[in-house]
Amino acid sequence: MASGVPIGPGTRVKLHFALRLASGAEIDSTGNRAAEFTVGDGSLLPGFEHALFGLKAGDKCSLKIPADAGFGESRRENIQRLPRALFSAEMDLAEGLVVSFADARKTELPGVITGVDDETVEVDFNHPLAGRDVEFDVEIIDVHQVSDEIVRTGQL
Repeated sequence: MASGVPIGPGTRVKLHFALRLASGAEIDSTGNRAAEFTVGDGSLLPGFEHALFGLKAGDKCSLKIPADAGFGESRRENIQRLPRALFSAEMDLAEGLVVSFADARKTELPGVITGVDDETVEVDFNHPLAGRDVEFDVEIIDVHQVSDEIVRTGQL
């Protein structure tokens, strides 16, 4: 039975979703299993969460998420030219290859090779969907108020 609670701060949401490129190609989905998250827990990017605000259990819709609200714009400063000597000589470097690096905090940071020559390797550290508008098809299964966060944040 639907609770009638709209998605917003302080709610826990159960939903099915499919994420598609503007071309219609599906890039992710929950399949037969529902996903659950609490608004603000970091499970969804803020642009996706905010697009869901106001939806209730039983709602089905397709939401267009522009690049700047989704995975961000592609930023030139996230494309680095690294010395070829940093890579193993046995490594078959080619455009499109995803290589994993560790940042200063030892966190895994994937990059996509976008160019190779004898001296340098160009690596794009932007999210693979950066600069791309996407469609977020959702079916809201359940929404429950789990905290009074809406009052604490001053949003009414």
